[in-house]
Formats: sequence, C-alpha cells, structure tokens
Amino acid sequence: MTSYPAPINPTQTRIGWIGTGVMGGAMASRLLSAGYSVTIYARNPSKVVHLQSQGAHLADSPADLASNSDVIFTMLGHPSDVRQIVLEDLISSVNPNCVIIDHTSSHPVLAKQIFDAAREKNCWTIDAPVSGGDIGAREGKLAIFAGGNVVVVKWLKPLFDVLGKVTFVGGPGKGQSCKIANQIVVGGNLLGLSEGLVFADKAGLDKMKFVEAIKGGAAGSKVMELFGERMIGRDFRPGGFTEYMVKDLGMGLDVGAEQGDDVVVLPGAALSKQLFSAMVANGDGKLGTQGLITVIERINGK
Repeated sequence: MTSYPAPINPTQTRIGWIGTGVMGGAMASRLLSAGYSVTIYARNPSKVVHLQSQGAHLADSPADLASNSDVIFTMLGHPSDVRQIVLEDLISSVNPNCVIIDHTSSHPVLAKQIFDAAREKNCWTIDAPVSGGDIGAREGKLAIFAGGNVVVVKWLKPLFDVLGKVTFVGGPGKGQSCKIANQIVVGGNLLGLSEGLVFADKAGLDKMKFVEAIKGGAAGSKVMELFGERMIGRDFRPGGFTEYMVKDLGMGLDVGAEQGDDVVVLPGAALSKQLFSAMVANGDGKLGTQGLITVIERINGK
C-alpha cells in the first residue's frame, strides 16, 4: 500500500466534505466537534452557515477542496451525483495519497470504477455507505459498511470512530452491496411494523402499549426502536428520504438482474420497492421511510 505522510491526527489531517444534507451535515458536525479542520464545498453556501459557525471553511469548487484535503468525504444523493462529483471532478484534482470516502448509497459497479480511477492517480477510495438514520448520524452511532483496501480502512479508523462503528466487508464495491442488503432488511422491517400497527389499530389496541409489549420479544428490532413512536406520532420527518429507499431497493433488484445465471430472486424487496414507490407517487418522496405506514393505511381505507 502507498505509505501515508503521518497517522490521522486532528491537528494535521485536513478533511474535505461534500454533501451536507440531513445525514452529511450531522456527520461533518461531529468531525468539527472532534477538533478536525474541515473544508466544505456546498452549491448553496447559505445552507452550511451552522457548520461555518463550528469552524468549517468553504471551498470554491470540488477541485479547490480536493487540492487542500488529505481525506475527502462525500455524502450525495444518487449514483449520478457520485459519478459527476467523485469520478469526474474530485479524482482529477486530488493530491497523491489522498483518500476519498464515499458514504453515498450508490452502485457497486460504480464504486469499483471509482476505485480503479483513484489507483491510477496514486490515491485510494473507500465505498462506505451507512445505516442508522439522522439519530445515528447526530449521536455518532452509525453502522458503516466499508469496501476497498483493508489497510486503508484501518488507517481511517480514528475518523470512522467519530461517526459510528465501521466494519470492513470486502473489496471495492462490497460496501455498496452490503448497504443494498441492509436496505432489503430495513424495508421488510418497516413493512412489517407498518402492517402490525395498522392491524393493532383496527383491533382496538393502544398502539403505544402494543409496541411496548412486543419490543422485548422476537418482533423487536432497531427499526421499531427508531421509528415505532415516530409512526404512531405521525412524525415523518426524514432521517433518510423515501425516494432514496426506492433507489436503493431498485439497485438491489438491478444487481440481481445483472448476475445472469446467478440471478438473486428477491420477491420481498420487489414488493417493498412497489410500496415505497407508492409513497413517492403520493407526493411523499421527501418524507422519512417510516411514512410507509401511510400507504398501508390508504390500502385499508383509512
């Protein structure tokens, strides 16, 4: 592996950050609070004033950010954004030995292409999508799925530890594959929780008591912990947009279709995608994924 100038240190390691939405903004804030020097590129600088108040610097362009960073984080919306920002803008401008960490939920094939392009520039990329929503981002309790070079991931651990718990899951693209599998599980959990709550309501149960009763048994889950009360209280503020869940599940179904003879049949994921797509069709794509309960309610005439 290419040697690095020095171990990661808040006083020496220069951090670049692109993508300051609900998740990215909270994650960048944690690095600033940990004492790191963070430079941000934002298309709309007025949206990062809160990060500037914590000491963040602003870059004029992705190229400007790349030339002044040792480690660059991206948390973008769609694979098309990753292709433009990371593959087309950043990699051409990075310094040797720079590491780009892409936290976006993106496509495994694109992650491999970006890794190969970075190696040609004597740099490294890590595809490291996350799970845990806005609460996990604020509290530093994200699950981080890292794909790429294991030694680089170990080198980055001081940064990942500020954000949550990192697990190395394999080579380039494996982080993205892990996130897709994660979303298949989360989508199924959200559907089960939505249907359980609608049934409980129709049966005349107190929904809070219902959740309290079952959370210690086999039905209990992190999804219930994060979203149960939000669903009951009609709090659909996003930790992650529903339209992104549709994207993630769609990538899972597309990856399966690309495998040819090794195709993975995912009927549950296909059904989940249809139901989350119904939320988007109802104009609720910017709501949190816990809003899936509204689709189940509509089906049941509520």
